[in-house]
Amino acid sequence: MGLQIYAGKGFDTQKAERFFKERRIAYQRMDVLKYGIGRRELESVAAAVGLEALCDRDSKAFRESVLAYTQSRETILSGLMEKPQLLRLPIVRNGKKATVGVCPDVWEKWIEDGIK
Repeated sequence: MGLQIYAGKGFDTQKAERFFKERRIAYQRMDVLKYGIGRRELESVAAAVGLEALCDRDSKAFRESVLAYTQSRETILSGLMEKPQLLRLPIVRNGKKATVGVCPDVWEKWIEDGIK
């Protein structure tokens, strides 16, 4: 499958892309703010990092959304698919492994182990 970066606009996304470019690691960039994210992809990432890690609870948009007040997994998944700006980005996915935010230590480990 290769490495995928679910990206948006922002400095953290730029840091993630720069990390892999500097190491000449090929990746596929997915603009989630423009195209959204599929249910299976979102569930796969949630299984790897936890649903709570995917939510950008610090953003004003999230605090004003219904997702800030629900505990329902189904409601949260649906809400994140409907409004991907509520996701914490970047999401970097390496097969069944994933990270949310900037995680160079984890990415270095993936490189050492051989990115799949």
